[in-house]
Amino acid sequence: MAGRLAARDAVVAERMDDPDCDPDRLARTYARFGLMNAVVAAPHGAYRRWIAPRLREGDVRLLDVGTGGADFPRAVCRWARRKPGRLDVLAIDPDPRAFAFAERVPPTPGLRVRRMDTTAVLASGERFDVVMSNHVLHHLSDDEATALMAETAQLLRPGGVVVHRDIERSRGAYVAFALGTLPVHPLLLRGTFLREDGLTSIRRSRTRAELAAIVPPGWRVERGRPARLEAVHEA
Repeated sequence: MAGRLAARDAVVAERMDDPDCDPDRLARTYARFGLMNAVVAAPHGAYRRWIAPRLREGDVRLLDVGTGGADFPRAVCRWARRKPGRLDVLAIDPDPRAFAFAERVPPTPGLRVRRMDTTAVLASGERFDVVMSNHVLHHLSDDEATALMAETAQLLRPGGVVVHRDIERSRGAYVAFALGTLPVHPLLLRGTFLREDGLTSIRRSRTRAELAAIVPPGWRVERGRPARLEAVHEA
């Protein structure tokens, strides 16, 4: 496996990206994303760093790109209730299956979920204080990722920030995820794509140097935990 991780595998595909995948298994995957991401994506850390400080200063408009089942923005809306500022969130995903799942979940105050992409949001004229994505970049080619970063920078209000968060590919990350999910797979992850697609995601993800090579001018790449990379642009 070490040899397979030496270079990014941009050909291997995640099962949930297959439009013909089992819809019931896909729905269970969306339903358990929040549980998985709470461990592997450090969502509260992202909230504390990029969103909470702005809420202490006033109202915040957040765009969540590629929201999937919208587990991240729902969590952020819950955490934001403790802050003085008001959080208004637009969560978008062009995948009709993700949108259908997110729309079935009971409404969360302050959250709008829409089936659209960043090009449509840009055309709408809406602008945001924080634009964020989680685990989106590894789904994209280098050119697509660069284009998304450039477009999301145009969605910022003055003083705003874009943060595209993704996995950092490494043998350690692969082994840790494989071993960490093995004991819970028969119970918590059974009937989902989470373990299989999680391992595929690591193979598709980039190293820090690879991500730094494709960010547009004016961007920087930061490293976080666990095995996280953040492509950051501040207006």
